[in-house]
Amino acid sequence: MTTSHKQAPAFRPDWAFLMRHPAHLLAFGFGSGLARKAPGTWGTLVAYPLFFLLLAAGAGPLLLSLLCLPLFVLGVWACQKTGDALGVHDYGGIVWDEVVAMLLVLAWAPAGWAGWLLAFVLFRLFDIVKPWPIGWFDRRVHGGFGVMLDDIIAAAFALVVQALLAGWLPV
Repeated sequence: MTTSHKQAPAFRPDWAFLMRHPAHLLAFGFGSGLARKAPGTWGTLVAYPLFFLLLAAGAGPLLLSLLCLPLFVLGVWACQKTGDALGVHDYGGIVWDEVVAMLLVLAWAPAGWAGWLLAFVLFRLFDIVKPWPIGWFDRRVHGGFGVMLDDIIAAAFALVVQALLAGWLPV
């Protein structure tokens, strides 16, 4: 049984833990979740190289969004397996939810540094503050699905505000 994400795990995860199972490496955002300070922010940043790589490969907003579906499902599995191994639901170092959600926000961000910065700021704001209903889902939906769900809802909030502010960005 896993405990609340507010509790510490029985052990401090390290690279050895991440290498024990591919789910752990993925859930920890390829190691970014091991950061001692602000692992969610570091995890969010992992989405950028993935985004730019997919963008360079010719992926547009719709394809990027569709790619987030299997990444979400993969995340449900990886976050569940890793949370169970740690004995903590939604441990702070589990950041695959941030990676996938940020990739979705970036898919629809206005192209250019201002749009990509706005996407980051908006997503982090909604992910940290967790206004209703994000916080409600965060507290009530558990397991790997719950870990992934609240960040996708935060991404949806960021997408709406991003669309409203897009016309105000410098070119």
